Amino acid sequence: MKPSPHKHLKFKICISGAAETGHCSPDALELTKELGREVIKQGSVLVTGATTGAPLWAAIGAKEIGGFVVGLSPAETEKEHVEKYELPLDYHDMIIYTGFGYSGRNLLLTRSSDAIIVTCGRMGTLNEFTIAFEDDKPIGILVGTGGVADEVAGIIEKAHRGPGKVIFDGNPKTLVEKVIAAVKKEKGMEA
Repeated sequence: MKPSPHKHLKFKICISGAAETGHCSPDALELTKELGREVIKQGSVLVTGATTGAPLWAAIGAKEIGGFVVGLSPAETEKEHVEKYELPLDYHDMIIYTGFGYSGRNLLLTRSSDAIIVTCGRMGTLNEFTIAFEDDKPIGILVGTGGVADEVAGIIEKAHRGPGKVIFDGNPKTLVEKVIAAVKKEKGMEA
């Protein structure tokens, strides 16, 4: 049984992508920045892994238009976040220090979000994708950005587990629109 919809609560949309972006398409970071803006423009809160690369670019886009950004860090403290993990504090309104390393952070990151959007990524992004897929969450894939984002369709086909709730689109605005519509459907709200 689904809980009654609370229309005053904002959706939490996670943007998952590579911290190291050398393999991404030439326009991947600008497209990811636009994803961050669209999450905010469409009335949601942006959630990231509080890291460098694509998630940071999403946060920059969100903050440029006054959005609220929450980061989940693998570190236990701010000091560890900065010194051990060498991760940024910028462009986030709040960072939650999980203390669970990357794999534990990935689980909390995806579980605490209403949906995930994958942009150019690597192994950590694939891990976040598979957790969300197993949890049957709406997942958006920004195709054309390189890395894992452009491999997911083949992975889904080879995994023989059905299509899941995966949405593919190369346009940040329409992808966010489709993902939010899927979240509304999940919550029993009007799309």
